[in-house]
Parts: sequence; structure tokens; C-alpha cells
Amino acid sequence: MPPQGHGIELRISRRILWVGGAAYPLENIARVYTFTLHPRRKDATIRFLRNLAVVLASAFTLTILAGLTSLADRDAAETILSFVWLGAAAALVWSLVEWLSVLTASSHYVLAVETSGPSIAVVTSKDPGTLHQLVGQITHAIDNPDTELYGVRVDTIVINPRNYHFGDNVNMYGGSNNVGMGTR
Repeated sequence: MPPQGHGIELRISRRILWVGGAAYPLENIARVYTFTLHPRRKDATIRFLRNLAVVLASAFTLTILAGLTSLADRDAAETILSFVWLGAAAALVWSLVEWLSVLTASSHYVLAVETSGPSIAVVTSKDPGTLHQLVGQITHAIDNPDTELYGVRVDTIVINPRNYHFGDNVNMYGGSNNVGMGTR
């Protein structure tokens, strides 16, 4: 489960959206929306199985090489085997912990603010209605330059983007008659 923060202030002042200490000029905001952030459990399982296969294949290959080394020097072969299997065990424990952290992570209902560049802000709240209301207030502020929004408390989440689905995934090929959207 991603660690929950203590909360941050979200406010609009002088055409700038403040999300905690981060400033987003309203004219640079390309999209504001809410969605459920789901862990990529299937991808994590595939990644774990791939890591398992690579680590075991490497360990067995190095064990065979250590067996060949034992013909010349038995002590060197035993040292190599110890390092190989300790390293393999450490890699497997790391992969298992990473996999279990994704499997046990929960989904979160979030508000995302995307800019025209690569930047994105993601906040959450226990009340989805608050997030929907904030989407309306932010889009209203984009259209109305004199709008101010005073401090609204929202929660933050700390996540590894590799472990979560971020809404729709749109791929476009070519430049004409592009219609449709696929989700993962």
C-alpha cells in the first residue's frame, strides 16, 4: 500500500494552482480529471516470474561453471557457489518483496492535473465528491481569470508510477481519421 501523506493544501491564487509547494500556471493546464488508480498486479506478476527465471537460469549456469572449476580447484568452486547462491537468494528476496508490495497495494480515487508538458500532479481524498468538486473549481478558474480558491486540504500519495495504471492509454499512428481509445 502506498504511504498516505498528512495532507497538503490545494489553492488557486493569481492564475496559479498550488498543489502543496508545486506551482502550476492555469494557462499550462491541459487536463484535470478524476479516476481510480489501480495497481498493475498482472504486470508485477509477469515481472516477478521473469526475474525468477533469469535469476535461477543465471544461478544454474554459474553452478555448472563452478562445477567445471572444481576440477582444477575445489576451494575456489565452493567460494564461487557460495557467492552465486547468496546473490541469487538476495535477488529473489528483493523481487518477492517488490511483487508483494504491488499485490497488496490498494486502489485510490485520485484527482490528476496534467500540464502541457510532462508534469502531472496527483492528489487523493477519502471523499470522491470533494475531488469532483475540485475538478469543477479548477476548470472554472481556467476560464475565469479572477477566480481564487482558498486552501482545500487533500491527501497525497507516494507511488511508483511503474506499478500503477494512470487512466487511459492512447496510441496514435498516422495523422488522419484517428478515432478510438484503448484502455489497459
